[in-house]
Amino acid sequence: MRICIVGCGAVGSIFAAHLAQVKGIEVWAYDVNREHVDAINRNGLQVSGAAEFTARLRATSDPAELPACAFGLVATKATHTRQAMQQVASAFAENSAVCSVQNGLGSEEIIAEHVRFVLRGTTFPAGHLNGPGRVGFDIKGDTWIGPFEPTNTPFAMAEQLAALMTEAGMNTIALRDARGAQWTKLIFNASTNPVGALTRLHHGAATNFPPTGELFEKLIAEGEAVARALRVTLDGDPRAMVAKGAKSPGKHRASMLQDVLAGRQTEVDFMNGAIVKHGQQLGVPTPLNYAMWCLIKGLEHSWSEP
Repeated sequence: MRICIVGCGAVGSIFAAHLAQVKGIEVWAYDVNREHVDAINRNGLQVSGAAEFTARLRATSDPAELPACAFGLVATKATHTRQAMQQVASAFAENSAVCSVQNGLGSEEIIAEHVRFVLRGTTFPAGHLNGPGRVGFDIKGDTWIGPFEPTNTPFAMAEQLAALMTEAGMNTIALRDARGAQWTKLIFNASTNPVGALTRLHHGAATNFPPTGELFEKLIAEGEAVARALRVTLDGDPRAMVAKGAKSPGKHRASMLQDVLAGRQTEVDFMNGAIVKHGQQLGVPTPLNYAMWCLIKGLEHSWSEP
């Protein structure tokens, strides 16, 4: 069986390396970073930190090289979903299923424009690239996947992919309704990511500093109010996730902070922007999420208009 990892950044690399260890799975990784791709093909994909091993897999920056794949995992930044899917869609047949393990809301709708069966995914493992062909595995965590409702994807597809990912060492739970898991992480990300990006504090420091810790709480409360209005039952407590992350070893920088430090477009539209959009549709006030969205968009604008 072939599985294609679309986007071999930190999270994509962690999944690709683990899946490549499973007997009977042929892993292909697609990424536009040719230096990273070349290093993977030359020396393998080296994982360090929470796990230590080197995986052998095929990587390419040419979508025409991708063979037909039974499953896909999309791990690009949410902002790159449309372009990536336009490039790799031909690798997925009528009976293939593609799962997003990206941050925020909205990527599944884009994926569904290009493939028939789509899975809604939420994942908590975190890491960073140490260089071409090398990924640091910072935080272990579970993954939840389930059918993306508008595509009528069979639940059996979610069960099959979850079993393969769990066998690979990435514990994955198949859910008939995966919205609760996705919203739980969305609320967590929408509270911690913009605050970290604006203050440049790592997660533990921002949690333990009273002013930013209080802001986390108020942003979480807004997100929970929107989820209730949507009648989405959260699968966990975002506050507990904040506390757990603060106790993790090392100084983990949120993905949005990593983007800001690199001068890259952030995923704020898919995080705080998504909460604000749903809040407006439902008549639920989200002033703090709107403020975070405005400030991050202003920061992005400053790179072209200093």
